[in-house]
Amino acid sequence: MKIIRLNQVKDVTGLGRSTIYKYIAEGSFPKPISLGDRCVGWLESEIYDWILARVAERDLQETAAA
Repeated sequence: MKIIRLNQVKDVTGLGRSTIYKYIAEGSFPKPISLGDRCVGWLESEIYDWILARVAERDLQETAAA
């Protein structure tokens, strides 16, 4: 299990900071884990699962359109 910080989450997802926090508020992105007073991180596995869910969603839409 690995915890990654915001810059790594941004690099992996291609999303910006404000978009990540907007998705968290909407409940559609993994919540961060508190690592200290002003420090958070995300489980790397949850971020990759979120990405895989987006891929699966895209594939379903393509299948439905065909």
